[in-house]
Amino acid sequence: MSEHEEHTSFIRTPQQLIVVVVLAFVVPVIAIVLLVQVIVNRPSADPAAMQPEAVAARIQPVGRVEFGAAGAASQGPRTGEAIVKQMCSACHQTGAAGAHKIGDKAAWGKVAKAGLEGMLKNAIQGKGAMPPRGGGADLSDLELARAIVTMANQSGANLKEPAAPGK
Repeated sequence: MSEHEEHTSFIRTPQQLIVVVVLAFVVPVIAIVLLVQVIVNRPSADPAAMQPEAVAARIQPVGRVEFGAAGAASQGPRTGEAIVKQMCSACHQTGAAGAHKIGDKAAWGKVAKAGLEGMLKNAIQGKGAMPPRGGGADLSDLELARAIVTMANQSGANLKEPAAPGK
């Protein structure tokens, strides 16, 4: 005969037999308990999510048009910094849609060669992806010029901010 017996078991000691018998009962029990937990604790929709108020809040329009009395009267032309923060930084801070990034001296240097009048004309008419007046239809020419000067000066130019008429 050969040195190895063909029909041998991997369980050779009584301790191994006990471990195999215990695992044969414990592993299926644990599997069944976990399976029951998965089935019983299935995620469900929040009941409050279907309330009319919650539905209305989720589907409300992004913007609203209101007719009526206007807000407080304007206190005069806004500063260039305020306009840049409110309107221009959305594109000019990130360079979105090809806008010259604030702080990019090379890009703003090329644009600044046209002078404030040339840059103002482009901003009023719109250029590339930028809509007329930078998307701020309520901006006056003075406010638009102040915003341009602010961005150009933050990008290395040395433009003088225009003064308000009558000053």
